[in-house]
Amino acid sequence: MKKIIIIILGVAVVGGYVVYKFKFLTKSTLREQNSGTASAPRANVKSNSKIEIENSQPGLTPSLDNKSADVEVVAQGLDTPWAIAFLPDGGILVTERPGRVRLVNTKGQLEPTPAATLASVKEIGEGGLLGLALDPDFASKPFVYLYYTYSESGGRTLNRMVRMKYEPGKLGEETVLVDRIPGAANHNGGRIKFGPDGYLYITTGDAQNPSQAQDTTTLAGKILRVTDTGQAAPGNPFGNLVYTFGHRNPQGLAWDDTGRLWATEHGRSGIQSGLDEVNIIEAGKNYGWPTIQGDQTREGMVGPAANSGPAKTWAPAGAAITGGSLFFGGLRGEAVYEAILDGGRVAEVKEHYKGQYGRIREVITGPDGRLYITTSNRDGRGNPAADDDRIVSIKYN
Repeated sequence: MKKIIIIILGVAVVGGYVVYKFKFLTKSTLREQNSGTASAPRANVKSNSKIEIENSQPGLTPSLDNKSADVEVVAQGLDTPWAIAFLPDGGILVTERPGRVRLVNTKGQLEPTPAATLASVKEIGEGGLLGLALDPDFASKPFVYLYYTYSESGGRTLNRMVRMKYEPGKLGEETVLVDRIPGAANHNGGRIKFGPDGYLYITTGDAQNPSQAQDTTTLAGKILRVTDTGQAAPGNPFGNLVYTFGHRNPQGLAWDDTGRLWATEHGRSGIQSGLDEVNIIEAGKNYGWPTIQGDQTREGMVGPAANSGPAKTWAPAGAAITGGSLFFGGLRGEAVYEAILDGGRVAEVKEHYKGQYGRIREVITGPDGRLYITTSNRDGRGNPAADDDRIVSIKYN
């Protein structure tokens, strides 16, 4: 009798575990595009340590030759870091999606107290505290620009860009510069960067309403171009903040040495994922969403310089150009991608560190010439390691 009871209890426990795992995996599977499946085991890199990474992928370019790669963990224990910026004194600011701006000090230590906590931030789905940029004339104008999701009275989700003054170790009060950008749980864009022309470029998503991308009177599904006070930059093609339109969810911006602007953009999601994009951005152009995707064409619309194809998903995020290549992070792709540039075209796209760090969000070149990336494994769509999320720097040349 005792044996029968023990067997019944054992079956119940195992059955309960299977049901729990089924529910968990089902919920994960139903997430939006860059949810993907659980991450594979990743490299456990110690802080400020150098590792040799096995070159398991043939044909890697010399810029990221894994045989000589020098990889260091700059900071760990972060919560969904979205963007980083380098201070003139050697410190690093990093946004955490729940609404905190963190500081890695000049000694390479993550300060336990945030430089700022933005109470208005609404972390929902892909939304929260996202983009970050420093004023290009930071010595005389020590301003930090931030992009975040919030909720107005009545519950509507929106996005805005604000400016805060930096004082050693902390940020002052915020000033709203661009407000009421349509938002949603997903597709909020969020990247902000100063271009070589001195103006701020802002990526916005379609806020899960694709038709907005084709309407040049709304700020959703666009790349905006504004002054440092949030006004329309001179020469904008539509007489407002809009620079380009027809975007779904762009998250990366980078300029090459000729001043050409490149952007990464999330393609379709759900059961039919893939068709993520790398675009060359030109004022006034229509990038086609939701009318054309991938290799489709239509008069008056611009197709991507490269796309991931219908069977592969990058879920591309932050981007940086160095050494003739555009490097960008892959969220669902869980890799650092390298688009080898040949003038105004992409000659080839390669992937590096596939699955070793999980979901990759930010990619940026540091003042030391290294490539800095952030993981995004605590965003609800990854499989975080104990020390996630991290800022990792890579010596790539």
